[in-house]
Amino acid sequence: MVRNMKISAALLIVDVQNDFCPGGALAVPDGDRVVEPLSRIAGCFAAAGLLVLASRDWHPPETKHFMAFGGLWPPHCVKGTPGAEFHPGLRLPVGTVVISKGGAPDSDAYSAFDGQGTDGSSLGDTLTTLQVDHLYVGGLATDYCVRASVLDARKRGLEVTLLTDATAAVEVVAGDAENALNAMKNAGVSFRTTDESIALITEGRV
Repeated sequence: MVRNMKISAALLIVDVQNDFCPGGALAVPDGDRVVEPLSRIAGCFAAAGLLVLASRDWHPPETKHFMAFGGLWPPHCVKGTPGAEFHPGLRLPVGTVVISKGGAPDSDAYSAFDGQGTDGSSLGDTLTTLQVDHLYVGGLATDYCVRASVLDARKRGLEVTLLTDATAAVEVVAGDAENALNAMKNAGVSFRTTDESIALITEGRV
């Protein structure tokens, strides 16, 4: 169980997994470009004593999420497979809370708020327990799981900062990325680069 203490801000890294990076089963174009900035800011959060969370798709082999069973997508991020592992270059600090989602065969679970940690706690419960009120978010993909996670965070009243250089879009339809960014902006999300955010954290202005 995550300890009960107020930490104010947290970093959520969304689905930086092998299958979503170049060479994977459902690769986001240039998806691996998010790895370096997210590794840097994760280290900064950890050094400041702030929480780092990493969500992952963790699908069963048979799920309505996949085309063969009526879904939109080819098989990807099947639990326990190499494709479901975090990108090997992603440096997750010790103590990172892993949130697994999409484990039920009848679930799409785009949002990290649909997942749970290893102790069974939902992301929402974890953030409430720790009194987190500001979430910094980056990862894959801008127009699906990042968008869904960010909008769910805003619905819960959290302040959200999107790391603009640490996200990448799948763009199934041209304009999906722009539409996702507009939806987040209209929901009151702040946009900052990783370096801008690191400067704020280093100065204690989270």
